[in-house]
Amino acid sequence: MRREVEVLVVGTGFAGLGMAIELKRAGRRDFAVLEKADDLGGTWRDNSYPGCACDVPSHMYSYSFELNPGWSRTFARQSEIRDYLHRVADKHRLREHIRFGCAVEGARWDEHAKVWHVSTSTGDTYTAKALVSGIGALHVPSVPALPGIERFKGRTFHSARWDHDYDLTGKRVAVVGTGASAIQFVPRIADRVSALTLFQRTPPWVLPKSDREITPWERRLFRALPFTQRLYRDFVYWLREFSVLGFAVHPGIMRGAEHLAGKHLREQVPDPELRAKLTPDYTLGCKRVLLSNDYYPALTKPHVEVVTDGIAEVREHSVVDAAGVEHEVDAIIYGTGFRVIDSFDELDITGKGGRDLARSWRERGAETHYGITVSGFPNLFFLLGPNTGLGHNSVVFMIESQIRYVRQCLELMDRHGADELDVRPEVQARFNRELQRKLSRGVWTQGGCKSWYLDAQGVNRTVWPGFTWRYWMRTRKVRAADFALVRARRDRVSA
Repeated sequence: MRREVEVLVVGTGFAGLGMAIELKRAGRRDFAVLEKADDLGGTWRDNSYPGCACDVPSHMYSYSFELNPGWSRTFARQSEIRDYLHRVADKHRLREHIRFGCAVEGARWDEHAKVWHVSTSTGDTYTAKALVSGIGALHVPSVPALPGIERFKGRTFHSARWDHDYDLTGKRVAVVGTGASAIQFVPRIADRVSALTLFQRTPPWVLPKSDREITPWERRLFRALPFTQRLYRDFVYWLREFSVLGFAVHPGIMRGAEHLAGKHLREQVPDPELRAKLTPDYTLGCKRVLLSNDYYPALTKPHVEVVTDGIAEVREHSVVDAAGVEHEVDAIIYGTGFRVIDSFDELDITGKGGRDLARSWRERGAETHYGITVSGFPNLFFLLGPNTGLGHNSVVFMIESQIRYVRQCLELMDRHGADELDVRPEVQARFNRELQRKLSRGVWTQGGCKSWYLDAQGVNRTVWPGFTWRYWMRTRKVRAADFALVRARRDRVSA
């Protein structure tokens, strides 16, 4: 099938659904949303491991235009967030625009017709005036190449592809990685397995999680008086927003949080030898800060072992650490997160002059303008693109800023009768110089660690370096001067 649409959106997580809603609210109906899976939800569909929950307060982790007064906990669990996205999609009748089981395989810019030609896994092709990527960065699991893993006779799976058909009861399990997913599922499986060996490369900073049930009277109040929920949401936003001072302005501010995390560790892990293994040697915030009340207690159980020597080899029924100790296991679970920066290598996007986006970013580093537009790739928009991730607040706030910006770009094209909108290379270069200058002073660079925030050259291509309200201010109105606008017959609209 060949189909022409004005706007083609990829992905049905918070970003893709938010973009679809914004298009509808603006009166645009000629759009389609492509989803590789058979259901919507993005990362909240894919990640269904035991204990999966959000580490951003529920009332901030939702659209500002679709508040949910019925959140059951201060930190919502995976199923509740997934159900929220389903309700929002149904309310705005988005399913009629979604093509499930349709993965994008490639996109090519037609310089003559000024449209994108998009090929898909179903064989269908789409022609679109604008292409919006809402796939985010947390969708390609990172699976380490363990020596000898091909010989292993047991079960292996990644936390984002949890094998719910495999019963862990009584099994000897190796967990590789101690990231955000591992600290959630390890406590949930620890009491079911007969032995758990946790292979830790770098200990994370773990802070107490202020999670509790939201009482029925609170939910009734939010339903009866919606402004009270907005006030509470604003309070949560600003409380988290000020924490960026330690991330981006002065990493020394993090010492107070480190003291709290250290106290949390000492109270929950009495064994000094184990406590030493779990004590980070870098500034808090350099890696993703984790929240948990039950992770440390799980590691103190007699049948749980923390190994810090690394993995030397995997055998048919065991894992051998770098110290030569063999650990017999029935299953290996990867809690190793996602290929955040490398996930862009999955993109097969060809822009002006045959320029390959993945190759360009691989060779020069992933650079955009506001994480949304890329010079040389007209009418292409990213949601949660490079350098728009967060370590302190809700990415849904960033998404809302971006979908409004994309909508304004489309309106700018309409006003000028343009068929091509391309951010000027000097504008993009100036933005990235400023961005990297700020990032160089932040804890992500100065904190003394290596993390998935940084690319192979040690450059931060992941997070926004500061207050999210400043991002909102800078993206709340599109500047026409930042773009070259061109009609299909190639005469320039604005220089």
